[in-house]
Parts: sequence; structure tokens; C-alpha cells
Amino acid sequence: MIELTAKSPFDGMLPVTVGALSLSEVDTGAMTALSARKGQGEALASAFKQAHGVAWPRAGRATGREGCRALWFGHVHVLLMGPPAAPALAEWAALVDQSDAWAVARLEGAGVRDVLARLTPLDLREGQFKRGRTARSEVAHMPASITRIGAQSYQVMVFRAMAGTLVEEVQTAMQGVAARAGG
Repeated sequence: MIELTAKSPFDGMLPVTVGALSLSEVDTGAMTALSARKGQGEALASAFKQAHGVAWPRAGRATGREGCRALWFGHVHVLLMGPPAAPALAEWAALVDQSDAWAVARLEGAGVRDVLARLTPLDLREGQFKRGRTARSEVAHMPASITRIGAQSYQVMVFRAMAGTLVEEVQTAMQGVAARAGG
């Protein structure tokens, strides 16, 4: 009988460091997509805050921090990362486990915006994409979620099957930025 072993999406591929830039895997814990039932948005937001201690994020925002973070994930959708969603929230929302669906990485260091500028059409300038902002977009033509989590730190998510491609694309961009900086 074949014995299956669970592996992380980036198994053996990360971390990668080029100059002052690094790409590392993020262990998010559970990931649950929550979609408010029709007319239940306000009740869900209140119950979510009570159950998880973080606010329901507005469009384009993330709330919480590593260990319990909520990302706006489109229209009436939020992705909870960290603890499993409180089962009682099913009264106001559809809950879908996404724990094995996404590969999550942290890209950080001096020049991080220059790296991302080579990979995504998002305007990541300080005044436009401050800490706590999040967007669904693309990274190197892959559907992605990008969240700014620090001054020089971003969380980048792609579908699990695209983890290897993300590492290759980001590493190439990191090398280009480092070469341009002379490092």
C-alpha cells in the first residue's frame, strides 16, 4: 500500500534569498472562505468579530495579524487565516475550507516593491497600497492575492498548484532587482 505524506506547497523550494530580498513560506494554519448569506452581512460581521476578535474587513483591506488574519477576498467574501472558523458563523455565511487550496509566501526586504512591479499590474506605491491593504490580482499571469503586511513586506498567495511557478517568477524578479542595484 502506498503511504501518502502531507507536504507543504513549497516543499523544498523555500526560503530563497537574493541580496536583501527574501521569499519564505507562511504557515497560515487553517484557511476558511466565508461568504455572507443574502442580507446577513452586518450580523455576520458582528458575529465574526465576537468569535475571532478581529473586524470583518472592508473592501480592499485586511484585519488582524499573523495567527488570525482576515482578508477581503472579493465582493462579500472574506478569507480567515489562522484559526478554523467558528462553526456558529454558518448561521450567517457559507463556510468553505480552503486550507489546501492556496500557497502563501512572504516577500520582504529592500526593493520588494521593485520586485512586485515586475510581476503585477497593481499600484503598490506607499500612498496607494498602505499596510493592511489587500487585492485580488495577478502575479506573473497567475491569479493571486497580495496583502501588504509591513513597510517592506507583502504576503503573496497563489493556487497551490502554481507554487513552483511563483517561486521561479519571484526569484527571477529578485535577481533582476538585485543586479540593477549592483548587488
